[in-house]
Amino acid sequence: MNGFLKLFLIIIVAGVVGGGVFLASWDIPAPSTQVEKVLDDSQFPR
Repeated sequence: MNGFLKLFLIIIVAGVVGGGVFLASWDIPAPSTQVEKVLDDSQFPR
């Protein structure tokens, strides 16, 4: 049982470290949709 627990912990730690490396090195593309919104002139003080 002790060997199984060590193997399980090693797998969990390797998964967490691997996930961290993946997220740190992943080049997430920026959103490319253009947003246009009409603002009413009465919202801005003169």
